[in-house]
Amino acid sequence: MFMLRNPLLASLRSSYKPNTITNRLFSINKNLLQTPAKGQEILLKQRANRPISPHLTIYQPQITWYLSSVHRVSGVLLGAIFFGVSIAYGINKIYDFGLNDDSLVEFYKTNVPTWLDYTGKASVAYLFTFHFANGIRHLVWDKGSGFTIKGIYKGGYSVLAVCAVAGSYLFSKAF
Repeated sequence: MFMLRNPLLASLRSSYKPNTITNRLFSINKNLLQTPAKGQEILLKQRANRPISPHLTIYQPQITWYLSSVHRVSGVLLGAIFFGVSIAYGINKIYDFGLNDDSLVEFYKTNVPTWLDYTGKASVAYLFTFHFANGIRHLVWDKGSGFTIKGIYKGGYSVLAVCAVAGSYLFSKAF
């Protein structure tokens, strides 16, 4: 009653109207009243709508992606071949399994089909020339040149051209 009679308090009362901020501050959040199982269900629904990170399907594939991937794979494969053969020869010398160069060549010529021989030689030739040429490209980058978009693409296509020519040359010399 006193509030209605006092003009100052009456003006304050009429100016106060609840808004969204005060409603949020002073209301009970219904999400807090849920059970943990319900919260887990909501979380699983949110995760189902979330994209896989990084979501590569939104990007246009670039030559740099492929060259980087093939460079790493070629390094791993060539390293595995080199160390596998080196370790096999070392174990043969230590334990004397009786494997020598002549017996390995004879086994290779009699048991390995021609298509597998050609495939193996071509794979090693092209992987080696690609890894070598792309390694030189990286050394040029280490020098600090070729960092423009045009330079990066020019270097990438140059690596592919060198790989095609030098790989074919090495493959032809394998016979």
